[in-house]
Amino acid sequence: MSPVDLIWTLIGFFLTLLVFSYIFGDNPVFRLVSYIFVGVIAGYGVILVFYQVLLPRLFFPLLSGSLDQKLLAGVGLILSLLLLTKLFPRLSNLGNISMAYLVGAGAAVAIGGALIGTLFGQTLGTFSLFDFQLGASQGRNPFIQILEGLIILVGIITTLAYFHFGTMNTPGQDPKRLPIIESLGRVGQGFIAITLGALFAGVFSASIAALIDRLGFILNVLSNVFPKIF
Repeated sequence: MSPVDLIWTLIGFFLTLLVFSYIFGDNPVFRLVSYIFVGVIAGYGVILVFYQVLLPRLFFPLLSGSLDQKLLAGVGLILSLLLLTKLFPRLSNLGNISMAYLVGAGAAVAIGGALIGTLFGQTLGTFSLFDFQLGASQGRNPFIQILEGLIILVGIITTLAYFHFGTMNTPGQDPKRLPIIESLGRVGQGFIAITLGALFAGVFSASIAALIDRLGFILNVLSNVFPKIF
């Protein structure tokens, strides 16, 4: 191991031990590591934005781009400068233009991604489970394919029913959902619980894997530094 690699390995070793100090509660050394982590992430983000966003999409087009590229970069520069006015209370209203553009573009991207990538994709994926010709070409058992398709279809319908908040108003009674919607919603609640449990299990297993990796790193460093003991 080269001296540089050894130095970085020891730094990682001591930082890992300082993170594990949180076992004994919040303490100054753990907060120090947290500040270092946030600072490194912030610095990395700034460098990434500068070299992958500002240089290729703003500075280079303004300096050596075509007329269309200069106009597009100029609009982005103006919107960025207007957004900086949010730092000054007297000029903050000028930044509303940039904020409106960011919110509108972000909402459009989010809605488009939800519709095309999630809703349409989920619908097509559900229908494909009932395509027996496709299943036969993939060597799937028709019974298993039908069972999977029905489970997914029931899960989608009942989960959507759970989030259906329409009620019928009966004079003299509290608003209630239709009985069939209420029943479907209860089944959907079970699917939601299973989904959340699976997600939690995935996060927990990933955390355990990270913990095992760090413990293995510590043992590896100790075995290299103190070979006679470890």
